[in-house]
Parts: sequence; structure tokens; C-alpha cells
Amino acid sequence: MPVEIIEPNKRPMKRVDVDPITLDIIENALRNARTEMDVTLFRTAMSPGIREQHDAFPMIANLEGKMVVGQFGSFLHGFKAVYNGTLEEGDVIFTNDPYSCAGAVSHCNDWLVIKPIFKDGRMIAWGCHFGHMTDIGGKVPGSLPTDAKQIFEEGIALPPVKLYRKGVLQDEIMQILMNNCRMPDWNKSDLMGIVAACNVAERRVIELAERFGDDMFYSAMEDLLDRNKRAMAHLILTTIPEEKRYFEDYVCDDGMGMGPYKIACSLWREGEKVIFDFAGTDPQSIGSINFLLNAEMFKMFVGTFMIAVFDPQILFNDGFYDLMEVRMPEGTLLSPKRPAALSCRTHALGRVFDMISALLGQGAPDYMCAAGFSDSPHFMYSGYTKEGDWYQLYQISFGGVPGRPFGDGLDGHSMWPAFTNVPNEYLESYFPLRIESYKTLIDTGGAGLNRGGNGIRTGYRFLEPGEISIHDDRWLTHPWGVNGGHPGGRSTKILKRADGTEEILQSKCDRISVKEGDLLCFDTWGGGGWGDPFKRPPEKVALDVDRKLVSRESARDNYGVVLNDDLTVSEDETVALRDKLAKQRGDVKLFDFGGTVEELKARCKEETGLEPPKTPEFLNWFTKKGSTAEAAE
Repeated sequence: MPVEIIEPNKRPMKRVDVDPITLDIIENALRNARTEMDVTLFRTAMSPGIREQHDAFPMIANLEGKMVVGQFGSFLHGFKAVYNGTLEEGDVIFTNDPYSCAGAVSHCNDWLVIKPIFKDGRMIAWGCHFGHMTDIGGKVPGSLPTDAKQIFEEGIALPPVKLYRKGVLQDEIMQILMNNCRMPDWNKSDLMGIVAACNVAERRVIELAERFGDDMFYSAMEDLLDRNKRAMAHLILTTIPEEKRYFEDYVCDDGMGMGPYKIACSLWREGEKVIFDFAGTDPQSIGSINFLLNAEMFKMFVGTFMIAVFDPQILFNDGFYDLMEVRMPEGTLLSPKRPAALSCRTHALGRVFDMISALLGQGAPDYMCAAGFSDSPHFMYSGYTKEGDWYQLYQISFGGVPGRPFGDGLDGHSMWPAFTNVPNEYLESYFPLRIESYKTLIDTGGAGLNRGGNGIRTGYRFLEPGEISIHDDRWLTHPWGVNGGHPGGRSTKILKRADGTEEILQSKCDRISVKEGDLLCFDTWGGGGWGDPFKRPPEKVALDVDRKLVSRESARDNYGVVLNDDLTVSEDETVALRDKLAKQRGDVKLFDFGGTVEELKARCKEETGLEPPKTPEFLNWFTKKGSTAEAAE
């Protein structure tokens, strides 16, 4: 049964002609409204994840539910596919259960608010927003347990419910939510900020409709979607071939000692439609690295990449979705069956971003980026202070941005377009820790004509006893280089105890006890390099060495650049060395993974200090069983 909209005014919207100037005014007004939604939330949220890092995504959609302005694609396709209730003016929908909205949000920490926007008794648009909550209950602080086998272990999960009914807050719903989290004050502030942001969208949409007329506003939104579709149709026809391309990459492990897990995808074009087929992807994990990838969200990922590469002036929206088809076999890592655990889906999410670049770039290598999104490293620290007060930190760290066709990757920077770091001064003010180092890691960016960005080291000195959790990847596999570029460095996590002992930690671990004086060295991966490193201007390499981004040894061995004591280039020796190294290397590789999976596992203990993950033997057996619940038993 489809969503039923209760409208006293049943007059349908009428499509009218919109002149270019009016269309431009409405477009920019909607862009500004989307920004105002963000500002409203960031100024009212309490958690550093939203307030400081901006882990939240707003959207304004047309009547059909297609995003006209936003960032993360429409959340409404999945919601409308499963919700069978009514919607009236003043209603506000809440959900955080991925399985109840077809993956519109992909793990339970993301709290989604949906508001139908009414004017004069009829619905004219949608305002939506979601943000990541620091805690929603579950078996570990932060609610992202690495060893969860079912979603029930990951915290509270509500299907779509009316948080507001005809404008009235449903206190019982709020009480249920707040009673199931460790940081209720933060959650309430963040959630009310999300609702306030949707109210901003409502006000701005109604103002636009009153200024230009309902039909003109409706038609302008349709025109913006149509314009995007025409532009994307041209890009697809001119950049996507009919012959099939294939790429695969891996999530290193599941936090339970098994891995790596393959994500495979084929790409081709049929007429004006592009097909993405994930056949060959490994079956879903018994752990929590599964990613319920909403097809519309994946289309958004692809569209963002294509627009950024080929025509950044295009307003990004959902208008082009009919031009893409996404096939994801059920029961796989990207289409798991309920009640598979989903809390640590970030690793697969990051890998999908890298794969999009590889798939779309194979036919046009000059436009292809190396790997570097790769993951979204999470760090959590919680416990009780000496005064008995509970503290809890959730933070996203950054790695190296990959080398790109038009320049070097950024060092220690987020690939999310609107994310920022949590200032160290904020961390030291609100949590019992001291940041003893915050620096780029030399030589972690892959060598190339355009160098991959270096990863970063954050040194956390703990001032109170507590527990930490770490969620990261790319500790076994490398962020790959392209067009002759070298792969980026891998991540490591080393805990230096106050008593002088050291321990190499797994990239995914929970409830690691720390004591006052312990130091965690949280090292992230670097971005892959782009292009032949022997073609990088030697003066640039010398500058990198001077800035301590590249070592003298790497300058010589990876770039073929010989430096004098004063860091000037020895030109004759550099020419000779580059000629020698180029002959030894042979032809440049389109992709450089740093070795096959088998080779990386064989070298794992020596290079990382950790045992290699075991092949997930349960996968074939699990596929026959057909459900996570049975596999978990």
C-alpha cells in the first residue's frame, strides 16, 4: 500500500513554463535553504560528530520524492517503498532502522527525519535531514560493535513512526529513544536540531511558493530535475562504453579474524542507460561490516563523481536516476538479509567510492583518481572520570586524499565534501585526553606524477582510565595507485602503555582498556599516487622532502631524484637514475595494488605485525543456510 497523503485541497499541481531568470532565482534560493538547514543543525547540536564534523545530510525534494538540493541523495525512495501509513500537515516521520526504509539510512546510528511540506491544504515538497548519533545503546559505547552478529546488538532501531502528529510531539516516542542511549542530552539536542532544520526547509519552500505561485515553484523543481537528467544523459552517452568493464576491491577483515571480503562490480551501457552489476560480491558477513546499499544512494555516488569530473557546474540532484540501473544480488555484503548486523558498514561504503573511480576511469584513465577514500576511521573513548561523571567521545579521523588528474592529493583530509575535523582544543577541553601529536605521516602518500596525500598520526594521551574502540580498514590492502602511480601506505594502530610496553591493535576492536598515561598512535592510510613518479618535476620532489612529506630515501627509490645535502637537485644523477629505474620497472601499470591479496596475506605478519585474516570458510555454508540468524547459531 503506498503512502497516503491527506490533503483537504486536492487540486493537482500544474506544469507551467518557467523563464530562465526565475529558474535561476529559485535554484539559488533552494541551495541557500539547504545551507541554512545545515547551519541550523550545527548551531544547536551538542555532539562533536555533528556540531564539529558535520556528519549530517539535509535534503529538499519534489512531490515525487526526488532530491532537488542536498548531498546524500534522496532518502524518500526507500521510505516510500515500505511505509504504508498516512501523512498529514504537521506530521514528522522518524526512523533509524535501515531494513524499514530499504537502506535510506544504512546503520542505526543515523537518525532520519522526514517532513512533508504543506501549503494551503496540499503537499508541495519534502524536507529531510539525518545525522549520526554518538550513541544509541547496544552492547558497546558508540553503538558500533565490531563483533555484532545481528542488528539487535547494535542499539535501538525504530521503523518509520510519527515523531510529531499534526504538529504535536509524541512524548512517548521521544522517551523511548532517550531511554535507550548513553548520551540522552546529546541525542535530544541533535534530534531537535534535525527537526528544526526541516522546519527551516518548510518555511523557505512556502516563502518561494508564495512569491512565485505554487505551480511556478512546482514547475521550477521539475525543470531543475529535467536539466540534470539531460546533462547526465549526455555524460553517459559520451563517457560510458557499451562493452563491459569490471573491477574488484576488498574490505580487509570483519573484526572477527576473517577476510578479506570481495566487492565486485561490472559496468556497461545499454542505449542511454548505464548498468552496474555487483554479481561476484562475497556473501554477507557474519559480522557487522555489511552495507545495506540503497540503489538510489549508489546512483547518487556515481552522479557526484561524474559531475565533479566532467561538469562541476551541473546542479547535483536526483533527476538522472532513471538513466541508471543497479543490480545487487540479495544476501551479499552490499544487500544483506535482515537481521544481519550493519553498524560497521563504513568500510564497505568507503571501498565503493574507490571502486566508482576505477570503473568509470578505465575508459578514460586521464580522468581517473587513485584510491584514497578507502574508509572513514572511527575512534571512540569512554568511561567515568574520577568525579564519577560519564564521558564519551565519537570522532571520525581522516586519511590521505588520492592523487588526481589535476594535482596532488591533500594530506590528512576528509574525502567527504563537507566534513571537518574536531579541533584538538575542543577534544582537550571536553574529554580527559591530551593530543600529543597531530601530523602528516611521511611517505604514506603513494608516489606519482601527482603524489597521493599522506595519512596522519593522532597521538591520544589518556588522562583517565576508560575503554576505546577503533574502526578502520586498509591495514592489509593498499589504497591503489593508477597510471603508474604507487599505492598509498596502510593504516596502523599502536597502543603505548605507561609501563613502557607496546601493543599493535587490530584495525577493528572494541572495549580495549586504557589507563591514565597510555598513548594511542592512531595512524591512517595514505592516498594512492597518480601517474608516473619519474615524470614528477624534481623540484617538486625536493620541496616535498623539505616539507617532510617525502623522505630522501623515497625521493631516490620511488621518484628517481638525487638530492644534494642542501636539498638542491643533482640533475645529471637524477636523469641517469630515472632512466635506470624506468628500464627496470618496464611499462607502467594502470592499477598498482601493491601485490595480490594472496601476496599481501603472505607478507602480512612481517609488514604489519598482525596475523593475516583467515578466509571466511563459512561463506559457502552460510549461503546455503540463507540467514544471518541461522549462521550465527
